[in-house]
Amino acid sequence: MKKYIIGMLCSVLFLSACSEKISPTQQLMANPTEIKITSLEDLEKVFNDLHYTPGYWDKGSKEVPRLTFEGISPEWQKVSQNMPVNNKKSIFLRLILPLILVSNENILHEREIVKNSKLTSPDLIAIAIKYRVIDEDTEVLTNKLKQKLLKRVNIIPPSLALAQAAEESAWGTSRFALEGNALFGQWDFSGNGIKPKQQRTELGNYGIARFDTPLASVEGYMLNINSTSAYQSLRDLRAKQVASNKTFSGTLLAGTLIKYSERGQAYIDGLRELISYNKLGVTDDTFLSDNNLVHLVY
Repeated sequence: MKKYIIGMLCSVLFLSACSEKISPTQQLMANPTEIKITSLEDLEKVFNDLHYTPGYWDKGSKEVPRLTFEGISPEWQKVSQNMPVNNKKSIFLRLILPLILVSNENILHEREIVKNSKLTSPDLIAIAIKYRVIDEDTEVLTNKLKQKLLKRVNIIPPSLALAQAAEESAWGTSRFALEGNALFGQWDFSGNGIKPKQQRTELGNYGIARFDTPLASVEGYMLNINSTSAYQSLRDLRAKQVASNKTFSGTLLAGTLIKYSERGQAYIDGLRELISYNKLGVTDDTFLSDNNLVHLVY
């Protein structure tokens, strides 16, 4: 819980530093209500109390509660093996979707700062460093660099993030998810990653990046997509859609992820099938409710 609170405070402090006053949405995230979960029944009760069930979705509800959780429970690997597949998927998706929407909300806040700040703004400089447009020694942005930054600071469609989380973590049951909240299979060459059981020595001393919380894993994934050169084509396509006043779905942007996996086109096809089969496209239209943050602990 200590790591979670520190992480949440860091996020709130960073966003607060970028404005003179804390926004209403930041206030909702700043004081979480902690609920202890000891069984699937406890979890389903929380979902039901928050009107966050398949029944509400079937009625057309697109509202998602502000909900986070401290980590992948070891019990999840055990109980998920003995439950219907659809139930396992439903629980996983309902836990991860709020994290995606919270992360996207923070990105949109940053995007507004980028749009409205002067080139010399310290807030703008901080975001440019975060998204690797400049390094820490750079004091001033140019208009060209600001436009480059604007292409990077934008949301990831929830359907795409959900599909990749499901694919990369085996619906939250992988060893990497359990040991390090690793939901997206991001590589880590720092020496601190989780070592694969069969490491390919020709690729160097790599591991799978570990995170203190599932929310941090989602945030790390989005920053990776939004800042590294491998996913420039995704950012270009997204910017093109924005310039044309068009939406960008998870299915559309999935077609740019040829470098995310060694499987190449087969990986893209798999993501698109996952989005289609599980009807994840509807999540691209979801939004966060105005409840105070609920944090689940085990």
